[in-house]
Amino acid sequence: MYKHILLPLDGSQLAEAALPHASVHAGQFGGEIVLLKVLEPLPEPSMAGRGAVHSAEAASARLAEEYLEGIAAGLREQGIPAQTAAVEGKPYVEIIRFAEEHEIDLIVISTRGHSGLSRWLMGSVAERVARGATVPLLLVPVQCEDPGA
Repeated sequence: MYKHILLPLDGSQLAEAALPHASVHAGQFGGEIVLLKVLEPLPEPSMAGRGAVHSAEAASARLAEEYLEGIAAGLREQGIPAQTAAVEGKPYVEIIRFAEEHEIDLIVISTRGHSGLSRWLMGSVAERVARGATVPLLLVPVQCEDPGA
């Protein structure tokens, strides 16, 4: 039923709280987990700053891949097939697009991540994914210890 499970991660422990739920579904249905990190683009620099921005984006992509591969290795040790992907763009847009383009059967996402206060200003990623997703979605509610986060 759920052969391709998408787990968007942002590097936070709050987002990673959805990992056990994705693992259970993958194990139960013999599926694989696709770990996705969306890298938000840096502002367009002046001519003089383009090299620095390019270097920062390359470093960010490298760190994202290392982060995802670390989690994927842990899943593989548990016998769960795992893939990784890092894309650039607005998180909710890219999560929905990725799910549609890669035949994802289920999205498992934490209701809280790095967004914190910006959630109230811009709307949560999970909420926007829930509104736009065309595949089943498992929202994992997470309580953070810091009420300001």
